[in-house]
Amino acid sequence: MVKREMHYSEFVDVYEGLFATTKRLEKEAIIAEFLKKLAREGEPDWIYLLRGKVTPDYDDRILGISEKLAMKSIGKTFGIKDEEIAKRYRKIGDIGELAEEFAEKKRQTSLFSKKLSVDKVFSNLRKVMGIEGKGAVSGKIALISELLGQASGKEAKYIVRTLVGQLRVGVADATVRDAIATALFPDEKYEMAKKIEIAYDMANDFAVIFDAASKGKKELDKIDIVLGRPMNVMLPVKVTEIGEAFRICGKPAAIEHKYDGFRVVINKVGNDVKLFTRRLENVTNQFPDVVATVRKFIKVKDVILDSEVVGYDPKTKRQKPFEAISQRIKRKYDIEKLERELPVEVNVFDVIYYNGESLMQKPFHERRKLLEKIIPHEKWKIRPSMQIVTDKEEVALKFYNEALKSGEEGIMIKKLDAPYQQGRRVGYIVKMKPAANDLDLVITGAEYGSGKRGGLLTSYIVACRDGDKYLEVGKVSSGLKELEQEGGTTYEEMTALLKPLIVSEKGKVVKVKPRIIVSVTYQNIQGSPSYDSGYAMRFPRITAYRPDYHLKDIATLGDIKVEVEKAKKGMSHLG
Repeated sequence: MVKREMHYSEFVDVYEGLFATTKRLEKEAIIAEFLKKLAREGEPDWIYLLRGKVTPDYDDRILGISEKLAMKSIGKTFGIKDEEIAKRYRKIGDIGELAEEFAEKKRQTSLFSKKLSVDKVFSNLRKVMGIEGKGAVSGKIALISELLGQASGKEAKYIVRTLVGQLRVGVADATVRDAIATALFPDEKYEMAKKIEIAYDMANDFAVIFDAASKGKKELDKIDIVLGRPMNVMLPVKVTEIGEAFRICGKPAAIEHKYDGFRVVINKVGNDVKLFTRRLENVTNQFPDVVATVRKFIKVKDVILDSEVVGYDPKTKRQKPFEAISQRIKRKYDIEKLERELPVEVNVFDVIYYNGESLMQKPFHERRKLLEKIIPHEKWKIRPSMQIVTDKEEVALKFYNEALKSGEEGIMIKKLDAPYQQGRRVGYIVKMKPAANDLDLVITGAEYGSGKRGGLLTSYIVACRDGDKYLEVGKVSSGLKELEQEGGTTYEEMTALLKPLIVSEKGKVVKVKPRIIVSVTYQNIQGSPSYDSGYAMRFPRITAYRPDYHLKDIATLGDIKVEVEKAKKGMSHLG
C-alpha cells in the first residue's frame, strides 16, 4: 500500500484556525485533532512546524531569515523588481501577506498544479538553516524560491512567516503538551498531560515526546535526562517570612545562600564539558574558565550539576552583581579579556546525574551528601553552596541575615526528602530575600530617544504573560544609565538587541518580538486603561537585563493581580 503524501495545505488549514482564535482551549482542540492525523504519518519532527520551527527547543540554531532577504526571495520567485517589492511591503506592512499576494497572482496565471508536500517544506527549511559561509545568501534564496514557486497564496504566507519568525498563531509549549494528551489519551487527559509535561522538561523535544506518546504510556516513562543536552530546571516560589518557608518545605529544612549570579547546568561527559543556562542556551564558549575548573576539580566521569555562577572583582575579591557578569553571557568575542576582568566562581547546589544514573527521584539530602563528596572547596573557583540544616526559625533567620551582610541576595529553603522536579511552584524549594517591588518582564515595544540619544531605543514597553499572550504593564525609561555606569547593559547594547526583533514601526515607536527580559522595580501597581493588562507600574526602573531567563520565567497577569491585592491589604511585596 502506497503511503499518502501529506500536503502542506493541511498545516496551513491548522495555522488559519489557530490564527482565528485567541482562546487557548480552542487552539488546543484544533491542534489535538490535527495531531491524530500527524501521528499516522510517522514523521514526529513535523510537529515543530506548529510553532514555526524545524528543530527541538534545545537546539539554539534558528532559521534567521531577515525580512530583507525574504523580500529578495519573493522578488526572485515572482520576477518582481526590488523597488516594487519594497513599495508594496510599505503599503501592506506584513511580509507574509506580501508573499501571499504575489503567489496568488502567479497561481491564477499558471497551469502548475502539483501540491506542495510537508516533506518538501520541512526539508528545504532545514537546509536553509544549515547553509553557511560563501554563497549562503544565494543558496538560501534558491531554496526559499523553490518553495514559493510551488506554493499557493496562503502556503506562501506561512512559509515566509515561518522563515522570519513571525508565524503569529499563538501556540505556547503548554498548549502543545495538552493537545498531545487530548489527542492520544482522551480518557486520561489530565493525568497524561502532567506525565507529558514531566517528560518534556527532561527531553525539551516535542518530536521525542510526540513519538513516545504515539506508542503508549510505557514509552513516555522511558524518557529521561540526556547527558550533554540542556534541560529545564527546578524553580522556587517566593516567600517573605521564614515561617512560611518552613510551612512549605517542612522541618527540618536545608537553608542555603541565594547567590546573585546566573543559573548554569553543567554537563560533564568524560573530558567533554557543556554549560547551559536555564533558558537552554549553550554558553560553553563564553566560559572557558568554568570548563577548565570543572575538568580540573571534578574527578567523576559523567555528571550533571545544577549551579550558580557568581562574578567577583579580581582585585578586591568582592562579589559583583548579576548585571555586571551578564556581560559574559552576551559576548561572543574578547573572551580572554572578559575572563581576566570578570572572573567567576561556581557554587554547586545540586547533582542530577552521576556516573550512568539519574538522581532526580533521589531525596535531596542524599543528592547533597553525594555533592559534598565530589565537589571540592576551592575558593574563587568552585565549591558546594553554603548550607545549614535546621528546624529552628531563629537559626534560619540568623543564617539569612549573615547571608545579606556578606553580600548575598538572600536564602533558599529546600525540602530534605524532595526529588528533583522541574518547573515552578512544586513546593520543594522557596527563596527569601528582602521585600522589594520587582518583577521580571519582557520588552514588547520601544521608543527612539532624541538629542544625544537620537537613533537609540531608550524607552521600553514591558509586558507580563497571560497564557499565550503578552500584556503591557508600563513604559520604563530609567535604569540603564545607572547600569551603564556600573559596567552593565548600555543603551547601545539594548538597541542592538532590540533592532533585529522589530516587527513594525510608527514614528519613533516600534513593536518588537517578545524576547528580551528585564528585571524592573517600581513604587506600586494601579489599575490603568492605558495598557492592555489593565494595570500600570508607577515609577518603574530597570535593574537588570536577564539574558539567562526564559519567557516562561516572567511575571504572569496572575502575579500582577496578587501584588495589587497585597498592596490593598497593606501587605509586604513579594521578595
